[in-house]
Amino acid sequence: MVTIELRQLKIEPGEKLLLHDVSWEKFESILKELGEHRNSRIAYYKGTLEIMAPLPEHEKANEFVSDFAKILLEELDLDAECFGSTTFNRQDLNLGLEPDQCFYIKHHALMRGLRKLDLTIDPPPDLAIEIDVTSKTKLDIYRELGVPEVWLYGKVKHNMSLRIFLLQNGEYLESTSSPNFPNIPLLTAIPRFIDRSTTMGRRETIKAFRAWVRSQI
Repeated sequence: MVTIELRQLKIEPGEKLLLHDVSWEKFESILKELGEHRNSRIAYYKGTLEIMAPLPEHEKANEFVSDFAKILLEELDLDAECFGSTTFNRQDLNLGLEPDQCFYIKHHALMRGLRKLDLTIDPPPDLAIEIDVTSKTKLDIYRELGVPEVWLYGKVKHNMSLRIFLLQNGEYLESTSSPNFPNIPLLTAIPRFIDRSTTMGRRETIKAFRAWVRSQI
C-alpha cells in the first residue's frame, strides 16, 4: 500500500479530490491536517470524502449571494448569526460538510456567543447557501442534518440560476420562494443582479440590490 500525505497533493481551482473508504477517525485527521485557513471545502458522507477547490468565479458569486442574504435580513429587520463555512459534523450520522455560507435566523438567539458547536445538541443552520454544486452528495448531507432551507446558485441549462430547496417530510422539494424572505422574487432577482455586477461593479450592485429590496417591502 502506498501512503500519500495531503500536502503532497495539489488540487487546482475548479477541481475536486474524491477519497473512498475514509473512516471517521481518518476524516478527522484529514481535517486537522488541512487546517482552518484554506480555500478548499469538504463534504464527507458515510465514508466518501470530497475536497473541492473553488474557482474565483465561485467565490465572487458566493460573496454576492451571501451579501444579498445579509441585505435581506437587514432590510426586513431580522436578526441572524452568520456561521460562514463552519464545519458541521455528525459522527453518529457519519457525515460532515462545510457550506459556502450559512445563517441561523430562527435560532439566532440560541446560537449567539456559541464557542463550540455540537449538532447532537445544537440545531442545524436555518439557511445554507451553496455555489456551483455538481453532485447530490451535499443535499443528502443537508437533508440528514435537517437543514430546513438550502439555496443552490449555479448553471442550469447554460444559464445561472438560483434554486431554493425546502425540507419537507424528510425530503427536499424545490420552491419558488423562501419562507425566510416571503413575497420577494429572489429566483429572478439574484441571478439578474449578479449578472449586472459584471458591468456595474460591486458597490453599485449592492446599492441597487438594497434599493430593490426596499421597493419590495
